[in-house]
Order: sequence, then structure tokens, then C-alpha cells
Amino acid sequence: MKNRITELRAERGWTQLALALEAGVSRQTINAIETGKFDPSLPLAFRLAKLFELRIEELFLDEQ
Repeated sequence: MKNRITELRAERGWTQLALALEAGVSRQTINAIETGKFDPSLPLAFRLAKLFELRIEELFLDEQ
């Protein structure tokens, strides 16, 4: 699943660590999501979308 986290995080000047702390996960988790090595749980996806003030479908993109 593709996502826009890296792009949106950079636009806001947030580090992976800052985003991780706000989302309640490790920096390694944010890195794994950004690189496509890990798909977040639904609750985490909702938390991330809320932090970016977007809907989940605006943050996570279906690769089909």
C-alpha cells in the first residue's frame, strides 16, 4: 500500500521521531510505514490521518 506520509511530513517540517511520538509508535514503525515495509493497523492509520488532518483514503493510496 502506498502512502503520502514522507511527503506530508516533510511539508510540515516534522521528523520521523516527532511524528512517531505524536502517533504513539516508534520511529522505526514510521520508517517502515513510509518505505512500504509495514502496513499500519486500522487504529494507527486513523491516528496518522488525524494528525495530518486528512481522511485515511487521502493518506493511504490503493496501488491497484
